[in-house]
Amino acid sequence: MSAHTAAATSVSAVDSADPACGAPLPVLGRDVTVPLVTGGEVTYGALDYAASAPALQRVWDDVAAYAPYYGSVHRGAGYLSQLSTDLFENSRVTVAEFLDCREDDQVVFTRSTTDSLNLLAAALPADCQVFVFETEHHASLLPWRNARVTYLNAPRTPGEAVETLERALAERDPAGPALVCVTGASNVTGEIWPVRELAAAAHAHGARIVLDAAQLAPHHPVSVQELDVDWVAFSGHKLYAPFGSGVLAGRSDWLRASEPYLAGGGASRKVARRVDGGVDVEWHDSAARHEAGSPNVIGVYSIASACKALTEAGFDNLVAREQSLIRTVRAGLAEVPEVKVLSLFGDDAPRVGVISFVVEGWNSSHFAAALSAEYGIGVRDGLFCAHPLVRTLLGSDPQTQGECGAPEAAPGEKSLNAIRVSFGAGTPDEHVERFIAAVKELVRDGAAWSYRTEEGRCVPAS
Repeated sequence: MSAHTAAATSVSAVDSADPACGAPLPVLGRDVTVPLVTGGEVTYGALDYAASAPALQRVWDDVAAYAPYYGSVHRGAGYLSQLSTDLFENSRVTVAEFLDCREDDQVVFTRSTTDSLNLLAAALPADCQVFVFETEHHASLLPWRNARVTYLNAPRTPGEAVETLERALAERDPAGPALVCVTGASNVTGEIWPVRELAAAAHAHGARIVLDAAQLAPHHPVSVQELDVDWVAFSGHKLYAPFGSGVLAGRSDWLRASEPYLAGGGASRKVARRVDGGVDVEWHDSAARHEAGSPNVIGVYSIASACKALTEAGFDNLVAREQSLIRTVRAGLAEVPEVKVLSLFGDDAPRVGVISFVVEGWNSSHFAAALSAEYGIGVRDGLFCAHPLVRTLLGSDPQTQGECGAPEAAPGEKSLNAIRVSFGAGTPDEHVERFIAAVKELVRDGAAWSYRTEEGRCVPAS
């Protein structure tokens, strides 16, 4: 029996039943209860998917079924090692299919989107110029430290984004390499960016483009070929797959030409001592070149499982249901005059289930703390690791520095941060309905509990 056959027979979890159309996908934690400061308990309302989505039950079951067969990947002749290696490499194929990669693209497994983009930054050709909008998450904004970076101002329409990029590219030195980095969907506003048009602009000016799909891939199908992007990066923990893995997928030439991201076992094909006492190394040309060390087979397999689960559930169904949740949340927030929803492109822009807002008269950290302590609802407050964008949306100086999290402002004081609610394939209707009711009640009646600032966080006073 081959390792592939063994993987198909020995490592198989009981498939979760396909959800009925309109039903959320089963996720871990859906029945977890949390205490309220006002007394009693309530089922936890997980509305912070943009930070880390809960694990799909399917993913957890697949990993649990594989766990007894865990072995060293690429390193052993034993049955479990061979099975694990086969599972690892077949996961690479699954991810390539999920992303609709080109035949000669490479899929490199990393720790996260941040790690993927830092890997690509380390592989840039000499004298490469990078173009990135100030609206990016820090994972896309900051890795390009050894390149010439042009930061582009926040556009106010998708068309303006394309025009801004075209003008910047037209002014660059056409002789040198160039890379455009852009998000697929904003982690602050949820708005979907015109990736295909930006890719066309980049290629028309001899540049390449990498797509940060961390917020797009969990909500919409991502096709490398249809979008015509050169690379895609995303994280497992936002794709309902825990265990700390990510993906960089795309063209292989820059990756093959660069020094390995990490030097060590697995990245090297041959290592020999020289007569002069030094060491000669021949590095792999495959994805292994940038995957030194023992790989995170559990994390990689969980990503592959999530890719299969989302594909089998059908993105048409997932998108339709999520759009219904988005309409519910936006309509509910629109009924509260004190709430201002943050947006770059306006109300009609296509978006995923990520919505940020501020509440007049409230410190955002205070509001988020009250949602958690009094209603059992988990959201995010702060600058969302996208400081320049949030500053721009709040009408403050985008160059002002701020911490990635809650500010030091006390409850009731004005703060330059926001509240983010985010949801996805596993979100029940009840969670968003409870959230809207809680927002209305807090704005109308105020918090039922007292709060204080502790180490930069707003927490219930004991």
